[in-house]
Amino acid sequence: MPRQTRAQREWQPGQIPPPRSVKALFASTVLCLEAALMFFFGLAAWGLNQNEWFVWWIFAAACLIAVLCVALCAFLHRPVGYPAGWVLQCLIIASFVAVALVTSEGLIVPLAVLPGLAFAACWWYAMDKGAQLDAEKMERYLAEEKLAQQAEQSDNDVPDLTRTDADASARDPEVRGPASSAEK
Repeated sequence: MPRQTRAQREWQPGQIPPPRSVKALFASTVLCLEAALMFFFGLAAWGLNQNEWFVWWIFAAACLIAVLCVALCAFLHRPVGYPAGWVLQCLIIASFVAVALVTSEGLIVPLAVLPGLAFAACWWYAMDKGAQLDAEKMERYLAEEKLAQQAEQSDNDVPDLTRTDADASARDPEVRGPASSAEK
């Protein structure tokens, strides 16, 4: 039998799964797109500075940041995940500025700061709107769970409907009610 996760071991039939985090979904999307941005930025910086001695360092640093972006997706559900994402946003913008200062390409490389700032704004939006949607989703989940518990309790409080009224009146004289046509 394959090894099961904790969530699989604790699962019970009829259990409603807890909602997944929209904030983590948004954040991992931004991080993966930033990984692609950093890889292509490294290629562009390498292409513009092929004859310089530091070009491989720039490309390696851009690829390392891209790998960090993808790896951080796995840590978003841990306490260190989102603060590390903010640090990574600052590192990405700083890397754009550092490459602009090191290279002699003038205005071409500094313009790469614009997508970096745009992705930082996307990260902020993912944190803000994702947290808001998570709160709404959790509120809806708790309300559904409460309704499910109430429905289960009301199912337990319902009298046995398998007995018919004729059976009840034949066995219990108080249930008979008004005189039946047979007694008249």
